[in-house]
Formats: sequence, structure tokens, C-alpha cells
Amino acid sequence: MLYFAFIVFALICLYIGNAALSIFAGIFFTYLLKPPTTFFTHSLGTLPLQIGIVLLGATISLPYALDISSEFLPWISLFVIVSFFAGLILGKLLGIHHRLAFLLSSGAAICGGTAMAAVAPIIKAKPQELLIAMTIVFILNAVAIILFPFLGHYFGMTNFEFGAWSALAIHDTGSVIGSAAIFSSESAQVAATLKLGRTIWLIPLLLAANWIFNKQTQATKFPRFILFFIVAIIVNTFFNFNEQITDILKIISKGFLMIGLFCIGSQFDAKELKSLSGKPLLMAIMLWAAVIPSAYLLVKYF
Repeated sequence: MLYFAFIVFALICLYIGNAALSIFAGIFFTYLLKPPTTFFTHSLGTLPLQIGIVLLGATISLPYALDISSEFLPWISLFVIVSFFAGLILGKLLGIHHRLAFLLSSGAAICGGTAMAAVAPIIKAKPQELLIAMTIVFILNAVAIILFPFLGHYFGMTNFEFGAWSALAIHDTGSVIGSAAIFSSESAQVAATLKLGRTIWLIPLLLAANWIFNKQTQATKFPRFILFFIVAIIVNTFFNFNEQITDILKIISKGFLMIGLFCIGSQFDAKELKSLSGKPLLMAIMLWAAVIPSAYLLVKYF
């Protein structure tokens, strides 16, 4: 019965394909069926997440990404770095736990839920912390899809400007493309292209996270999936996978990410929520409130 329920919940997660909802499904699964701590979703840990991130690397070709985003790459890089460290500083000022602040900063600066899911096992984030971060980003993404096209028309942005603005200011790739597609198909193409420039920053993010959080551990403790992630990028760069293969890898990668997040949700402990407050949401809103106009000015006047 328990394994059958897991299959049903897993299929639902794969069908919906939303990071935050996958975590909520894991929570609901645990509270509805109360699986024992020996159930395999606990022992799997973050392995599905790690596999998903490695496969994501196989969809990134560095020369292609650098070529198509070369004009904006310096600005994208500066934007990512400033956003990330601004988030960490803001988290420090608000007294937010460093792991949660790191998750929110990673999501805001790079690629939302994907970045947070990738960095979570390295910084040893608790399921509760990842849940809070994912929920906040989910809310902001929902707002962005509705609000951004309206603002784009209000400010008279061109298709290119709106696509670039969405790519810089919205967290998750799906929401970036979703918002841009509402504006125009050309905006969606621009947004997808430039968003890849932000996604590349997953590489230094993972390396930096491992150095910051695990610098006291032995070299043999280095997360192997980071190495596999880099190898996957090199393989794609060398073989130059066509669009069809890349699309298949993206689908498989997303599937592993959704299952991994479901497993994390199944380890949720409501008691630990008592230690959390509204400060993480305030941090995310304040950071986003600074990012939105900054990104607008960048694409409008530079």
C-alpha cells in the first residue's frame, strides 16, 4: 500500500512539474500515510536531486551559452554576483539563519528552485529550510507571471527589452519563459537565451558553497556530484548534443529533481517550523524589490 501510494504521488509530481508543489506532496504523503523512518524515501536522501543536477549539466554547452549571451554576459555576471551577496548581507542584517539566507540568495541570483535544489545537499539544508525557500520563490514567481507582462506594456518595452528584463529579474526558468511568452514569442526566445547565462553560474555557486560550508572537512568529503556535473557540461560541450537530445535530458533531469524534492518533503518535521518567522519572506521581497528596477534600468539604458 505504501509503495503504491509513493508511485501515485511520484507520478503526480512528475505530471505537475513544480518544485514547491513536489515538496508539499512529500509532506502530505508523510502526514497522510506516516511511513516509518526506514522507508526508502528517507534513505535516498538527496541522491535523486544530485542525479537531476548532473543531467542538467549535460544540457549546458559552454561555447553555445557564451556565444548567444555574449553581449549581456558581463552584465548578467555582475547582476548575479551583486544580487547574491546583497541577499547574504540582507539575511545577516535580518538575523536569518545562514543556510536559509544562502538558499534564498542562490535562488534570487541564479535560477530559483533549481539553484536552491542544487545547493541544498552541499550546505546540508534542512527540509524545513528548503521548503520555506521554495515556497517563497513559488509565490514570487506566480506574482511575476501576472505582473511582469502588465508592467512591460505599461512602460512600453520592446520585445527584446522585456525578454532581457524577465531573464534577469524573475527567479525560475519556467516562470521567466512563461512571463515572456505572454508578452510575445520573440520575448520568450530572448528570455530563454539570456536565462542560460544565469544558469551557467550554477558551476561557481556549487564550488563556492562546498568551499564555504565544507572547508573543514577532508578532501574525500568533496561532493562527487559536483564533479559529475562539470564532467556532464564538458561532455555536452565536446559532443554538442542536438536540440532533441538536450530536450530529453531536460525532461529526465526535471523528473529526478521533482522526485528528489518529494523525498525531501517526506522528511519534513512541522515542529521545527516554530523556529522560523516571516523574516525570510521579507528578505526575499526586499531583494526582489531592488532587483526588479535595477534589471529594468540595465536593459533599458545599457
